[in-house]
Amino acid sequence: MARTILLADALSLGDLVTYLGRAGRVEDGSVRLIAGNRVLAVYTAILYPAGLLDESQTVLGLRTLALEDDARFDVVVPVRSLLDRLTRAQEAAGPIGPAPAITVPTEVSTVTWAGISPPRGGWQQTGEITAGALETAGRQGIEEVANALPEGTGEQIVRRVRTEIWGRPVDGMDAVPAGAGFAALTLGFLGEPGERIPVYEAGAWTRLSSARGHVLVRRRSWSLLG
Repeated sequence: MARTILLADALSLGDLVTYLGRAGRVEDGSVRLIAGNRVLAVYTAILYPAGLLDESQTVLGLRTLALEDDARFDVVVPVRSLLDRLTRAQEAAGPIGPAPAITVPTEVSTVTWAGISPPRGGWQQTGEITAGALETAGRQGIEEVANALPEGTGEQIVRRVRTEIWGRPVDGMDAVPAGAGFAALTLGFLGEPGERIPVYEAGAWTRLSSARGHVLVRRRSWSLLG
């Protein structure tokens, strides 16, 4: 029996299309979908290690949406395939009214980041950060990466430079790397610069939760913060 996604309404469908479109421009790979308790959790990878020797932190985006049924599944599927189906459903549904059921694409099984699950409980708030600070870190990092990597740079050097830049902590927040600002900015999770975004920690994970979505960071195992 094919798995389906039945969102609450056409507005939720449009939100999901926008979110995946933004995520796909950063990492046109896969998306993890976890359905349960009438909620769909949609995880996308913004930064993650390419292998055992890669010291990059894992930075994920998360949006949750209400479901109209009690579907239960945990799958990883291609972003493009899912986005194509959502876009066709959006065109058929129109801007208002109920959302049609969307068949979940065929799963993929070679996505390393999807095997690392953030904790569902045990989060403790450790501070706050402004949307403006995250946006500044994200924009400065984008500019620095662009300036540091001329066209034709080898993949190994590209990854090393990105790891260094995106792994730097945001000013005054050692547990929040610049990569979290990059994720929040590119996924559209930031509001006005003065918006205060709570920061939570659980084990090796840090979570930033704005009204528009969540950014989750898994620190490297060798980190003094781990």
